[in-house]
Amino acid sequence: MMKRLFTQVSALALVGGMLAVPLAAQTTAEYDRQIEQLMNHPAVRTALDHIVETDDQTMDDLMTLTQIPAPPFMEDERGEAFLQMMIDLGVDSAWTDEVGNVIGLRRGSGTGQVLAIAGHLDTVFPPETDVTIRMSGDTLFAPGIADDTRGLATVLAVLRAMNDANVRTEADILFIGNVGEEGLGDLRGVKHLFRDGGPRIDHFISVDGTSSNGITHMGLGSHRYRVTFKGPGGHSWGAFGLANPAHAMGQAIGYFQDGAAPYTATAPFRTSYNVGRMGGGTSVNSVPFESWMEIDMRSEGDATLDAVDAILQGAVQRALAEENVRRTRGEALTVDVDMIGDRPSGAVAEDHPYVQQAAAVTRVLGMEPSFGRSSTDSNIPISMDVPAVTIGGGGQGFGAHSLDEWFRNENGAVGVQRVMLIVLAQVGVAQTS
Repeated sequence: MMKRLFTQVSALALVGGMLAVPLAAQTTAEYDRQIEQLMNHPAVRTALDHIVETDDQTMDDLMTLTQIPAPPFMEDERGEAFLQMMIDLGVDSAWTDEVGNVIGLRRGSGTGQVLAIAGHLDTVFPPETDVTIRMSGDTLFAPGIADDTRGLATVLAVLRAMNDANVRTEADILFIGNVGEEGLGDLRGVKHLFRDGGPRIDHFISVDGTSSNGITHMGLGSHRYRVTFKGPGGHSWGAFGLANPAHAMGQAIGYFQDGAAPYTATAPFRTSYNVGRMGGGTSVNSVPFESWMEIDMRSEGDATLDAVDAILQGAVQRALAEENVRRTRGEALTVDVDMIGDRPSGAVAEDHPYVQQAAAVTRVLGMEPSFGRSSTDSNIPISMDVPAVTIGGGGQGFGAHSLDEWFRNENGAVGVQRVMLIVLAQVGVAQTS
């Protein structure tokens, strides 16, 4: 497919370092011509062919990494394997940082600019989950195989192709397997990368999932809380009259719903809320000494997210006060409201050159780009005004976060080619003597 496409691309003169970020927005046709020019560079053409020729190795990497468990906060074993794979492929330096992010530096010709391309190491599944791959025809079944082990395999495939084709770039590239993207990981890996004093990163690409045409350039913000009501507890008959943490929690949920439902129905940005988990108590005939719940709130806007957050805070305090007034004996309840997740929202404009380069690559490869918003590792750089997108690693996948998650390598190599071209469009291909 790619070789046929190459014959249709007009040969354009190659001058200087190719495809540095345009200083101003261009027309769609101009972006497309730049990508066509990039694809005609001899080393890039070799790298694109190499991705097809080594697709079996990409699949081997996918299967190897998938069968190494990587539960939340327990990504070390998979990280060590990913680090060794990068070292074997060849990087100028490689290391694991303080929180477990695995990083490989491939130096450019010295512009000082740095692009990071990352897949996340962690999955949502607990340590006891069986991650052995089951094959059915051309489909591979295993928890985490698409989200996001496919992203890790794609990052490695891009590095392999660039090395084997001797593609030299203007800017430096950081190849990363990061921790903490899922759930209560709360983007801790990328937050660490973008901390004060962290490595320089001027542009960021998250490879997550399998889409070959999606471009996530908007971050969906979220706040997550664990709310715990606490009291003395006691026998349901003998200690009747104590303030009851479960009753207070139920009231809090009701007050939260009463306030959040009308607000989200008319909020200026789409906003959601959900009580996802609850627990506490020791038996049916005991007043619990604690009851807890976990709440997720999301919004496309920071102000609306803060507003629904304030509704939750008010509901919790109202329920606490009312339950304490109702008690006829014993100590008052207390409540702990602990934030367990904070993901900022934000957006890179659709007409931004960085987003348009990704769209042009997608079009030139024969697909229609689809723009969107989600909660991904890109939320952090986007919120800090660092151009960032999240794209898929190719192939088809379904059932993310379920035990029946699957991956099928349908046009998987094209997805890897797309990722590499988006990288090269930003970092620039250096002239070689």
